[in-house]
Amino acid sequence: MGHHTFPVERADALEDPSRYRYCSREELLEALALAGSETVADLGSGTGFYTDDVAPFAATVYGVDVQSEMHEVYREKGVPSNVDLVTAEVADLPFEDDELDAAFSTMTYHEFASSSALAELRRVLAPGSRLVTVDWSANGDGESGPSTDERYALADARRALEDAGFVIEAASERPETFRVTTTA
Repeated sequence: MGHHTFPVERADALEDPSRYRYCSREELLEALALAGSETVADLGSGTGFYTDDVAPFAATVYGVDVQSEMHEVYREKGVPSNVDLVTAEVADLPFEDDELDAAFSTMTYHEFASSSALAELRRVLAPGSRLVTVDWSANGDGESGPSTDERYALADARRALEDAGFVIEAASERPETFRVTTTA
């Protein structure tokens, strides 16, 4: 698969509200099912487009991105007071065991998906916590997002998440994307 990162010079595209057609704010929040006291990680947070949506509903949100330049763009935009920016690979997160109550990935699973990254997520997510993954589907037509050869099929993502110890709560395929909600 691709395992690339989004070009920083195109960061403004990450703020385009048309992204909600692939995953709406409401869909993400419903899947996360937050009560307001949770510690949450946005995996591949980029410019904070979805981080900003989740922040009002959590105690702490970690915006995790491998590119410190994306954090710089986010800082220029303005970071909510309960958001901490973390520069790290998903396969090497700087969190304690069971530290997170939830995590989510919107259109970044294809960038970090590996058995080591999923094992790391399982380590840092507390028992019973949720992981919500929305990503480009290999079954899509490639009208947006990465080329279809850089994407995962829903069945492959499900299998990888189950192999890492996650329990599938819900999974759905849409025209260009899939969503998987799991518990640790």
